[in-house]
Amino acid sequence: MAEIGGTVSGDFEVTTEELRVVTRFVVAHAEDVLQVFEEAVPGDTRPREAIEAAQVFIGGAGRSNLQRVASLDAHRAARDSFSEPACLAARSAGDAASAPYLHPIAQSEQVGHILRAAASVAHIRQLQAGGDPAAAEASLQLSRARATPELIDVLSRYPRPARTRSRVTQLMCDLDQSLREQG
Repeated sequence: MAEIGGTVSGDFEVTTEELRVVTRFVVAHAEDVLQVFEEAVPGDTRPREAIEAAQVFIGGAGRSNLQRVASLDAHRAARDSFSEPACLAARSAGDAASAPYLHPIAQSEQVGHILRAAASVAHIRQLQAGGDPAAAEASLQLSRARATPELIDVLSRYPRPARTRSRVTQLMCDLDQSLREQG
C-alpha cells in the first residue's frame, strides 16, 4: 500500500478526506459510550486519549504514531476491563484512533474498522436495557442516520463481513446490510 498525495492505494483508493469521514463516524460512536468506560474504570484515560488522537487527525493533521499508540493503549484498556460494556467502550475508542489507518484492501475484516464501534455501542445499549434487542435496533437507527453518503461509498468498496455468533458481529452485519441498501 502506498500513500501518494493524500490517497492511499491498495486494491482500490481511499483519500485522506475519506479516511477523515470514516474516523469522524467512528469517533462519534466512541464518544457516545466513553462515559461507560470512565465510570467503570475511573482514572484510566487511555480511551479518552485515543478519541483525542483521532480528533487530531479529523482536525487536519496527518496520520501519525499518535493514533497508532493511542489505539493500542485503548485496546489494552479494553482487555484490562472487568465488564463487557466497559471493554466494548474502550475498544470503540481504540477503533476510533485506528480508523485513519483503514486499509484499502478487499478484505471483509476491514469493515470492522468502519462499523465495529457502532455495533459495540448498539450492544452496550442492549446490555444496559436488560438484553432488550429494541435498544440495539434504536442505536443502529442512529448509526444509519449518522452515515453520510461518503461513508457508505467507502464501505461499499469492501466485501460484506461474515456473520458469526458474536452479538457485536451480528449487529455489525445488520448495520452493514442496511447501509449498503441505503446507499
